[in-house]
Amino acid sequence: MEFRILGTVAVATETGELPLGPAKRSGLLAMLLLRPNSVVRVEQLIAALWEDEPPLHAKAVLQSHVSRLRALLTAHDAEMYGVRLTTQGSAYALQLPETLLDAHRFEELVALARLQHRPADTVQMLREALTLWQGPALTGTVRSAPLEAAALALEELRIASVEGLSEAYGQLGEHTRAAAVLRPESVAHPLRESLAAALVLALGRSGRQSDALDHYHRTRRLLADELGVDPGPVLVAAYRTILETPSVQAPPQAAFAAQPQTQARPRPSAGPVGTVPPPRPVSDDPADGTGPAPSSSLPLSPPPGAASPPAAGAGTPSAPDSTSGQKPRTDAASGHPADPHPEHPTAPTPVHTPVHTPSEPPTPTPNLLPRLPRGFSGREAELGALDQALAGDDAPVCLLTGPAGVGKTALAVHWAHRRHARAGRFPDGVLFADLRGFSDTPSPETPTVLREFLLALGVPARRIPETTAAMGALYRSLAAHRRLLVVLDNARTSAQVRPLLPGGDHCATLITSRDRLGGLIASDAAAPVPLNPLPPGDATGLLAAVLGEERVAAEPEAVERLADLCDGLPLALRVTAARLAERPDGTLAAMAGELADEQRRLSLLDIEDTGVSAALRLTVRHLPAPAAELFTLVGLHTGSDLDRFTAAALTGTTPDEADAALGRLAAAHLVAESAGGRRTPHDLVRLYARTLAPEPAAEPLGRLLDHYLRTALDAAAAAHPESRPCCALPADVRPPAAVREFPDRAAALDWFEAERSGLEGAVAAAAGAGLHDRAWRIALLLWPVILLRVGDGWVPLLEQCLASAEHEEDPDAQSRARALLGWVLHEEGRDDEALVHLEQAPGLAARAGDVTSEAIACVNLAVALNGTGEHDRAGLLLSRAVTLAVQAQHPPTEALALHHLARHCLDAGAHEAALSHAVRALDMTSSDEAARRVLLQTACGEALAALGCPADAADLLGQALRTAESTGFEDGAAAARKVLDGLPADR
Repeated sequence: MEFRILGTVAVATETGELPLGPAKRSGLLAMLLLRPNSVVRVEQLIAALWEDEPPLHAKAVLQSHVSRLRALLTAHDAEMYGVRLTTQGSAYALQLPETLLDAHRFEELVALARLQHRPADTVQMLREALTLWQGPALTGTVRSAPLEAAALALEELRIASVEGLSEAYGQLGEHTRAAAVLRPESVAHPLRESLAAALVLALGRSGRQSDALDHYHRTRRLLADELGVDPGPVLVAAYRTILETPSVQAPPQAAFAAQPQTQARPRPSAGPVGTVPPPRPVSDDPADGTGPAPSSSLPLSPPPGAASPPAAGAGTPSAPDSTSGQKPRTDAASGHPADPHPEHPTAPTPVHTPVHTPSEPPTPTPNLLPRLPRGFSGREAELGALDQALAGDDAPVCLLTGPAGVGKTALAVHWAHRRHARAGRFPDGVLFADLRGFSDTPSPETPTVLREFLLALGVPARRIPETTAAMGALYRSLAAHRRLLVVLDNARTSAQVRPLLPGGDHCATLITSRDRLGGLIASDAAAPVPLNPLPPGDATGLLAAVLGEERVAAEPEAVERLADLCDGLPLALRVTAARLAERPDGTLAAMAGELADEQRRLSLLDIEDTGVSAALRLTVRHLPAPAAELFTLVGLHTGSDLDRFTAAALTGTTPDEADAALGRLAAAHLVAESAGGRRTPHDLVRLYARTLAPEPAAEPLGRLLDHYLRTALDAAAAAHPESRPCCALPADVRPPAAVREFPDRAAALDWFEAERSGLEGAVAAAAGAGLHDRAWRIALLLWPVILLRVGDGWVPLLEQCLASAEHEEDPDAQSRARALLGWVLHEEGRDDEALVHLEQAPGLAARAGDVTSEAIACVNLAVALNGTGEHDRAGLLLSRAVTLAVQAQHPPTEALALHHLARHCLDAGAHEAALSHAVRALDMTSSDEAARRVLLQTACGEALAALGCPADAADLLGQALRTAESTGFEDGAAAARKVLDGLPADR
């Protein structure tokens, strides 16, 4: 319910305006609203409702109107809003919260506007105040002197507010806007010289000097024609300012700014109706708050003996000139003394009126912080970072960010308590708001938070503005000259935070968020302080705070394991500590064993309504759709990290779209960024994502496997361009969203290294999903990195490769899998196991009709046989491998067979044959195959040394050593150096 008198008198409800009836009943309501919560005597009401002599039964008629108005209000549940029309002897009173009255809100906003230190805030408040006007005040009532006088007084307040708005625009340099708000008022009140003067200045300063001068002259002629007077000093001064300094930017102090800040609502006895009333003193009621309060009534009529209100606005009265013998001529309409020398205008002499500013009652120092968190441990580096980020008097803003459960709120509250306890840093208090950006409950609206802050700063509830803009302006004004700490916890967006930033250079703001809030860093120079998981020492302290020092100290290794399994998250560690506290006889090692089970870990880290899953769920809930979809698919990813190409394969989007979604996950601290544009989810995040993975997952998993298949095939070709592909793509392979390019061998090998865990996981996932045709292919395509890292534990992967090849009944795949698996087993010294596979590989390749594959299988079998002492058979197999490679017309395989045949000859003492085979192989090997050339040069050097050519041997061995060292081939460098060291010194 709302009562309106700034326009047509009305009572507005949710269902529309109430039917008030005849004009006299509207006039009755207006008279009561002009003095809300105060008694209005029957005689005053009768005088206002009957312009002429009232009828004999005026009281009875008045009582009927009162009864009808009371019934109307009662029928529309007015009492629910605190509205009651009461009879008090021979008087009536309308009891209501004054915030329901538009005139009260208007005057509150005007009074608050005068308190602002920033012109922009003044503009906001005055614009909001003026929007409450919907026409001439008290429209729809009867014509009577009391009501017209009250309407005129309200109109004077409105015009003064318009002048104040134009002044604030001028202080902002927005003179065009100032002119725009002044022109219609000047047209409506052409004889009001203060309006005309302000418009002349605004027009001139907005570059419209001719319009400014034209308006001045038209006003001057109108004053002469209508009133027979010359312009007063205010208008003349504006005219002179435009003539002399048309580009000046600082306007003279206008009436609005000159009024004391304590001015609020006019009183009937303050002076003639139609003038801006004098300031009202600050209330000395301790319950009133900290500033000016409006009076409880509006001006109704001039006091006895007062002059009638002038027809137009007024200037500032001036005292007679005591030094001249001539009485100054006075403008009867405006109150200005006429200028005796209009052709030589001079600036007016301002009248200085002493203003009394009573002291405000003391405001209690607010402290809205939650209680100090218990069991807080460590974080000394981060506490120091907050000290540094929030030091100084330049309104610092600090952004504390980190993943869910990392302890942002605890750190912020602990730091705030610690800093607030230090005298002198924030003596005016601490404000705290939980913005619930990531919460099951809705975030509080900005007005709700601002209202709590204003109440904490001592603003009485009835003086809090209704609109967000006005509340924000008052909040910034109150904070401008205070030393406050504002803590905004759990923010979700920058837009949620900005309206809550305080004004003034001496306030500091600490914000916590799971999001990086990059917009706040850009717009408000917020200093980011990232909060990472706890290091082991701090994790130990946290557990000890709950479980006791002795229990924790007894199992240091288990504590370290628990910290690792909890990803260093304080939330997970606290839940773990709570479970251990319930098991006083249980060991930390036993708990670590339970948490090691990935199927149970998340459930063990949830207790009642608190835990890791709940925290992550709230984070994911607020992700934009593309990022949320990607997160649900992260659980399907087979590796520990991923890049934009892998993410695109999972989601079926382009790499650029996937990269944007990954960026949002990184901003929400759900994945960590690492080198090369890769993102890594923490283990607990990955486990939670796994619970959200779609069912069935065949399509996204299939896209991922085909992405790995295609990319690994291209990478193998880039790593060894001389080699033939070890497999063909399946007929039903999906087309790629984008093709990754590998500019050289190094880039391809780097990709294999980066994606190793993903590729190995893809083999297992493919086999588990029954996609064996993908499983064996992906495993075999890892051969370039297997050659480089043969001792890195490839056996389980290749055993799965063989199992899938056998499932597919593909003899070529089986041959390649057994040949590669047998070679790795041989390199690990497991020759008996190696021979089981290597003996079968050549026959399988022959069945498949793949001559190249058969040659390679023979080489691998021969190498293993050499290791077991079967040198003769090994030599025969190597010779057959050379023959098969020549038959296949595949030089790389021929070079491979010749290399091993040369080594076999060296071991057998056939140095000339060894040199011949090694030189032939070296001629077939390109410069890109640095490792192969190093081994062949070493073999040539060894053969030459044995044949009595140490100088030539040293030359080749030196080349091999330099190449090996420059390419990081440590094994090759060691072999060349060993042979080189064995050469005679006098060579």
